[in-house]
Amino acid sequence: MTPPSVPRQAPAPDEGGAPTPPEDRGHVVRRRWITAIIILLLVGVPAGYLAVSAQQSRESGRDKASKVGATKVRPGWPSKVQRSIYEVPIPPKAWRVGFLETNNWRTSRLYVQFAVTPADLDSFLADLGTSRAELAREVSISPHDAAIAGWSWGPQNAWYGTTLEQPNPRPTRDVTVDLTDPAKPRVYVVSTATP
Repeated sequence: MTPPSVPRQAPAPDEGGAPTPPEDRGHVVRRRWITAIIILLLVGVPAGYLAVSAQQSRESGRDKASKVGATKVRPGWPSKVQRSIYEVPIPPKAWRVGFLETNNWRTSRLYVQFAVTPADLDSFLADLGTSRAELAREVSISPHDAAIAGWSWGPQNAWYGTTLEQPNPRPTRDVTVDLTDPAKPRVYVVSTATP
């Protein structure tokens, strides 16, 4: 005889004890709904997350591909990091800013164009370590670089340029300025870094 304080354990099914009563219909339906909801949450939520994540990844890939696949200077400012690495201090009030960055195993180049006021042009040239007096009446950017950037040098324009060479790993900057309209100079820079 078992002491009354110890609860009696249900008999094993093979011992021939009393069978468990069948579940009523409402309880079965409720249990199946709860099971279906749990399965849906365990499978549906991660699947939804994966779908959203994949879409964001595809969009990010398209953005990166458009930047990497660019073949001409496009509107926009290069990042502060790019401006710092290539040592191109674009004046804050510059307009019509565009850039293109190219990289290969030998060299990296940043192509930049912008328009500025005469005072900002003088400030920009001073930041590069040069001045208007140092500019020669020529285009200093090579035809190859001009073709990559999509630039063309019309003979009717007043082109002035200089090349600012620095020891590696600092970049060499080819600067060309269009002074056809002295009130609105246009600046073109190719900064070449060789690691």
